[in-house]
Amino acid sequence: MSSNSGISIKEDRNFPAGEFCYVFNKSIAGFKIFNDSRDITRMKDLIRYYQMKDCPVKYSQLIKKEQVRKRGFSEYFYSNFMDKEKIVQVIAYCIMPTHIHFVLKPLAEDSISIFTNIIFNSYTHYFNAKYKRKGHLLETRTKKFLIETDEQILCLINYVHLNPATANIVKSPKEWAGSSCLEYLAEIKDKEKICDFAGIIGINPNTYREALEDKGVYQRELAKIKSLFWLKLCD
Repeated sequence: MSSNSGISIKEDRNFPAGEFCYVFNKSIAGFKIFNDSRDITRMKDLIRYYQMKDCPVKYSQLIKKEQVRKRGFSEYFYSNFMDKEKIVQVIAYCIMPTHIHFVLKPLAEDSISIFTNIIFNSYTHYFNAKYKRKGHLLETRTKKFLIETDEQILCLINYVHLNPATANIVKSPKEWAGSSCLEYLAEIKDKEKICDFAGIIGINPNTYREALEDKGVYQRELAKIKSLFWLKLCD
């Protein structure tokens, strides 16, 4: 990835393996689709499971197995699938009440579309069954943008993590359980981790914590994001 500081992210539907991208989708008509901790946990489990290549069974079938029910999905997955080959590398994510953000690296051809389609379809089935509804939940087209520089990837990771605080859902990003922020702060157990950002950007947990708590950082990062014209599409 280039170290050029220029901001010129472009939307793209097809991403070659090895490129970084920002991915965004939102509910239809601003409908609230993540209502409680169980909903957020469900999506986090789907992200963790379906980034894996050649999943042996559907997630909904896996969690019905006796071993998974006894040990819990996170512990079972960590023991059995943690070292399996992946189709995408999750760099950062944030699950918001009406939408979801990702920074991803595809590891195979068209793997971003494969990954997002399966997690969104699986979550829709879960949500519709839980809340006794029918029909689509998220917008048909998931927005995907190629990340071209190192500055952009760091800027987007910060933007993703700052989302709950800038939306006034929480005072501090680390208070929101639906994002990868705690992974960057090294405040989460290994079996709960979803992201793999080692070797991509140098982030020190202590320095990152201080930056997230600095209101000036909020303003600077938001100013950068506003300069990315394509993010207006996400409003």
